Amino acid sequence: MEMVDKMKSPEVIPLGSRIASVHNGSSLFTGDAGGGESNIRRYLIENDWLEAIIQLPNNLFYNTGITTYIWLLSNRKPAHRRGKVQLIDAGQLYRKLRKNLGAKNCELSPEHIAEIMRVHAELAAVERTGEEGLASKVFDNRDFGYYKVTIERPKRLKAQFTPERIAELRFDSRLREPMAWAWETFGERVYEDLKSLEKEIVDYAEKQDLNLNKKQLETLTKTETWQKQRGLMELALKLMQTLGTDESTDFNAFALAVELELKGLSTKLSAGEKKQMLDAVSWYDADAEKVKKGIKKFRNNELDLLLQRLGCTPDQLPDFGYYTTAKANEYLEYETESDLRDTENVPLGEGIHAYFGREVQPHVPEAWINLDATKIGYEISFNKYFYRHKPLRSLEEVSADILQLEEESEGLIRNLLTLA
Repeated sequence: MEMVDKMKSPEVIPLGSRIASVHNGSSLFTGDAGGGESNIRRYLIENDWLEAIIQLPNNLFYNTGITTYIWLLSNRKPAHRRGKVQLIDAGQLYRKLRKNLGAKNCELSPEHIAEIMRVHAELAAVERTGEEGLASKVFDNRDFGYYKVTIERPKRLKAQFTPERIAELRFDSRLREPMAWAWETFGERVYEDLKSLEKEIVDYAEKQDLNLNKKQLETLTKTETWQKQRGLMELALKLMQTLGTDESTDFNAFALAVELELKGLSTKLSAGEKKQMLDAVSWYDADAEKVKKGIKKFRNNELDLLLQRLGCTPDQLPDFGYYTTAKANEYLEYETESDLRDTENVPLGEGIHAYFGREVQPHVPEAWINLDATKIGYEISFNKYFYRHKPLRSLEEVSADILQLEEESEGLIRNLLTLA
């Protein structure tokens, strides 16, 4: 990017600027969509500065045997090159050196260089014949871009109060390991005389390489932390006595029952405490009901604006996570299950919704597109564009080779026995 920053625009210099830069293969594909490396490729391609990339033979340089690439950049492309990128695979175009020079064992002859320059100058598409020679392909800029689309699935939870699950509330989930050790080691002393145990608890955390920061260590050795967690556990035990221990397949109804019972007990919990309690007694199950997130109400022209942003019709809103209810302009949203979250790379030239309907929905009907999380990435794969399939040898050929090797090995063994 530093070299690109030094390019003079055609407004300053009529001919503009051109750059030739040698890179290894990582510049072509390293980095995910939205990351620094991908954004650099995006910047160069969307500004139409990438003219061509030439793949060179392996072992062409003295100190490395890796594949190298020449990137050609220009901020004043001729008209016939605008909006296009040429990829030239010259990886098989070389001649061997009579004597290796370190890792360098080949070179480009003047004829090879002239061939590469001709193909580049003519913006020619060339098919490789046989195993040697040069290949070239011309692409539109958008061919290298893709949408990284996040695909969500609904959270489905079962829930049940049991003594074993409730016992986990004794510990802060973020500090579970050291708190569990302290409780198993010291028992009730963690509530009565925590100060005298502080050094041993901190030493344990350091010996176990838990990498707790200063704030976490302070929380771990605070009496208030232990008292708070015990209070949460005791409250859950009270709820179990009144709500019972039946397993619920509808987390929505279970959470509502807990909420009503807490109001009856005149107990107020913070959102974080309530979540910790419900998390402790619930788990994902594909057969459970979907967990509702809430109702989204659209007023005035809000729905029209949403449809315009999503590029869909009202009946397609479920594909984007909005499900119709009995009331007009009200849509139900579900909580997402992060462990089932997935991503799809959709070519820039293809519509996200059309791709979703063809490649995702038939396999996961309850999935939806999280369009707000979509990122744009760019990558260039020479293997993808220039790979040539080599058919496997026939079974007869392989069998003949195996039989020949067996005959040769038996002959060697007979010779050895004769000599012995």
